[in-house]
Amino acid sequence: MSQRKIALDVQDLSKSYGALQVTKHVSLRLHEGDALGIIGPNGAGKTTLFNLITGAVRPNGGTVHFFDQNVTAMQARQRCHLGIGRSFQVPQPFSGLTTFENVLVAACFGQRISQTSARETARLALEQTGLAHLAKDKAGSLTLLNRKRLELARAIATRPRMLLLDEIAGGLTEAECHDLITLILNIKESGVTIVWIEHVLHALLSVVDRIAVLDFGELIAEGEPDTIMKSPEVSSIYLGLEPESADV
Repeated sequence: MSQRKIALDVQDLSKSYGALQVTKHVSLRLHEGDALGIIGPNGAGKTTLFNLITGAVRPNGGTVHFFDQNVTAMQARQRCHLGIGRSFQVPQPFSGLTTFENVLVAACFGQRISQTSARETARLALEQTGLAHLAKDKAGSLTLLNRKRLELARAIATRPRMLLLDEIAGGLTEAECHDLITLILNIKESGVTIVWIEHVLHALLSVVDRIAVLDFGELIAEGEPDTIMKSPEVSSIYLGLEPESADV
């Protein structure tokens, strides 16, 4: 059996805004096809880490490698062309364009492909995310669930090798969340590497193979989900629970 490739290798990544250090020497490694969940309290630096990986902001220190290529100095557009796709915590569609047109824009600019190929890519992305029947509807008229599906469709249309999801389950009903989990599992099974920030833990735990915990910009724990969620330190910092006192 051939050894799996390393999809993402983040080493000693740091980001400061003046005196405020929001990411502190974070190192992560993720193999192709894996799914990593990232949790932590608000303000822990999770979205900043995503911005550093995707190229939306530049680090003050450290490196980002994507499939053995150093992308640390690359722009977000260049990283997208290499196969790094993402969704945003708050859906940001072009409200005046149709659902199809939104995905077509992503297909056209996310990869260097012809207009014919882009249209087919957009069509397939809409089918995969269950939005094909809403292709002609204005994006601004979509429900929250369908706007989140549109976020995924646009990301998928860039043909990512790695997909970063930022709190995509937030605000959904239980049934809607179940549908979203099924969709993300299908994306994972297609071979796409996934990194997912999420506060809806049952959704996250249904998909990911490992969990990383950030607190005040630092990586404080990483490992199998069961082990991480049983950690007293994680319970104290993330869940707000005090660790049980030892018997004296």
